[in-house]
Amino acid sequence: MLPSESTTPKPEAKFVTGSTMRHVVVMTSLSSIGLMTLFLVDFADMYFLSLLGEVHLAAAIGYAGTILFFTTSICIGLAIAAGALVARSIGAGERLAARKLATSSLAFAVATTVVLAALIWIACPALLSALGADGRTHELALSYLRIIVPTMPLLGAGMICSTVLRANGDAKRAMYVTLSGGVVNAVLDPIFIFSLGLGIEGAAWASVAARIAVFLVGLNGVLRIHNLLAPLDARQCAYDFRPIAVIAIPAMLTNIATPVGNAYITVNIAPFGDGAMAGWAIIGRVVPVAFGAIFSLSGAIGPIVGQNFGARRIDRVRSGFTDALIFALVYVATTSTILYVLKEEIASFFSAGEEASNLIFLFCTWIAVSFLFNGSLFIANAVFNNLGKPHYSTVFNWGKATLGTIPFVHLGGLWFGAGGVIAGQAVGAVIFGIAAAVVALQLIEHINLDPGEGNGTRRFTPRIPLWPHSTHRGFDI
Repeated sequence: MLPSESTTPKPEAKFVTGSTMRHVVVMTSLSSIGLMTLFLVDFADMYFLSLLGEVHLAAAIGYAGTILFFTTSICIGLAIAAGALVARSIGAGERLAARKLATSSLAFAVATTVVLAALIWIACPALLSALGADGRTHELALSYLRIIVPTMPLLGAGMICSTVLRANGDAKRAMYVTLSGGVVNAVLDPIFIFSLGLGIEGAAWASVAARIAVFLVGLNGVLRIHNLLAPLDARQCAYDFRPIAVIAIPAMLTNIATPVGNAYITVNIAPFGDGAMAGWAIIGRVVPVAFGAIFSLSGAIGPIVGQNFGARRIDRVRSGFTDALIFALVYVATTSTILYVLKEEIASFFSAGEEASNLIFLFCTWIAVSFLFNGSLFIANAVFNNLGKPHYSTVFNWGKATLGTIPFVHLGGLWFGAGGVIAGQAVGAVIFGIAAAVVALQLIEHINLDPGEGNGTRRFTPRIPLWPHSTHRGFDI
């Protein structure tokens, strides 16, 4: 039996006190453990399938992964809206508003992903052909996608639950959500692929089971442990549609920019053959494992920014932002060094051919360090989304996916082959990562320096209430 609202004590917003660097390190570390577990499973998928000795399998995973990256990015965009609204409400002491927004966000995400999953499932053959897959590679990738894509609503709901837990300050249980999926996938992968002889379809079914686990563990944490879901109310969901959509739509557009850019890179690598595509697919599995903490930064510092914005602690918003940049610098420097030392072992682990190995060596030697600038973009995105400017994230991410990708990747491929393609994307990351960080800092400074109510901050009156369910007049920008 769930505790009632009247008998449940209101916990203090966790991130409005204490060291912001400690919050950044703890949140990012716990978030990255769960996320990297899922990425490690993808890494294991590639390894297990490589043992089957069919070069088309690695290429098929590369093509399918590009489309799945797109679906996952949509789910992340939906989760960003839930996290921002719930964290602001908790920071302002509006617990009931947080519960209602969590429920409405979950309903919004499920409805959206059901429709999108159906459309993507139908379009899978055409999408794979557009990416350059053909023959046996196309057949394998399609069988893989047709199994996984229908579970997109489960993934979206699970991500919403994990984000709501982080917004409440419970990074440990948020970690359990993704960790459970990774464990289930890791256990079932070899069973389905080898013992049952299902090959690439076995890897897909293991992923389906993992998504079910993610949803169930996340729902348990949000509903039973923290009582962070209000009863489902159609009127309330309709009322919440606007504040959710204001963040969710730009956030989804923001997040699909990356897979669109990734798809363009895939299309440009495809003409260089399955060897180059296999190298690109291997890099695609190494990157999330190596840089899981960087990918986690946006989701990890979002609640820190959101709660302190809700509590009107702009000084702590600034320190959280700068501490996250410092964390990214130290992490990328360390990880890039490790990748450089282990580059030959990585190529050998995946039984990579000469062409694939050359791409791996190039990445580990020169390209890996560029993830510092990806990290600064992710951190800036968290600031934009939680300070009421999600369209800034959209502009910078689409800028990186177009102006920061197309010319550099095209010319890189034309002049230097497949290696030039992956080097070209790194150039765009540097440019847009620096620009986004500068704008995010200016946005924070504008809030802090603008004269207003005694404490040096201006009172903002948003067009859409920051906490739609209460009479509290919050502030926004």
